[in-house]
Amino acid sequence: MVTKKAKKSAARAAAPTDKATMVVTLYDGTREPIEDQDFLIRIFDGFQNQLFDDFKPAPTTVFSLPFHDNLQDNCIVVATGKGHVDAGFSPVKLSNRAVATVDLMLLDDKADFKFQTWAALKESDPVISSFISVGGTAADAEAHYDNLLETKPAALASLLNLATAMKAIQLPNNTPLDYFKEILWDESLAQDRFFGYADKSIVDQVRRAAMEGEFRPEPNPGLFHPDATSSFKQVQFGEANVQLTFHEKDIKTIGGIDCIKVEPDIDYFQDLGAHTLLEVIPNSITHGLTDPKKVYVLRWIAGRHAGVPEFAPPYTIST
Repeated sequence: MVTKKAKKSAARAAAPTDKATMVVTLYDGTREPIEDQDFLIRIFDGFQNQLFDDFKPAPTTVFSLPFHDNLQDNCIVVATGKGHVDAGFSPVKLSNRAVATVDLMLLDDKADFKFQTWAALKESDPVISSFISVGGTAADAEAHYDNLLETKPAALASLLNLATAMKAIQLPNNTPLDYFKEILWDESLAQDRFFGYADKSIVDQVRRAAMEGEFRPEPNPGLFHPDATSSFKQVQFGEANVQLTFHEKDIKTIGGIDCIKVEPDIDYFQDLGAHTLLEVIPNSITHGLTDPKKVYVLRWIAGRHAGVPEFAPPYTIST
């Protein structure tokens, strides 16, 4: 009599070992699957050989691809669609033992931020609404939120991106959000960063997290962050990691707690060379700033690939 276990073993033995399965699914800026449109899907292997180049209907396509059991299996996947911003991810590692899944987010060219009201935010995400309220009254928080929504929506999106990302970072004790005592609601709050004062013990917490491999200290922090004394970048993802920069000479006592100025931001790239060549230098030439829409897309895609809880700021991007 042939047992189920034997059948499974035989099936595995009979399955081709030179093929791997990849599943690509496309999403929009509301974090929902795209429907009723064809997209150009391009797949390249680790040696830059083109494995696929054709239109497929969204949202999901299953691909059977060559498997080599070496660096050639580290693929690049790119999706392009009319009226949408291209999206891609690499490396997507193929395996003949497990399905490689790729979730990509493609924003509509005309998409813009869709924010919740302050009342809705307090109900849907009390952690972030409490963070925005630090150092002031509930009325102050609502006024700051509404002012950014009306006058600096990109800065509000950046603040919400950073708050959402930081509340998911577990330091040895608590998250970075728990240490903030005040947000600076001035011109320094921009679409690529904000400044605030936090309990000075956050520095030790991040240093300990770096010793455990969760962060990497940045050399010469003052090069990109004037007056900074230290800076640490999260290394969880290949793209869109949080960077916490400390200005430890700028101190303030808030509610009896000794605080230092902290500058959170999110870079497109983890690698310092790529960050400098592809982000800092172009921004300095064009006087541009990191785009919170791009951060939203990159962080969402990176999180989906890593299999962590979905990056879901309390806003969406749609037409």
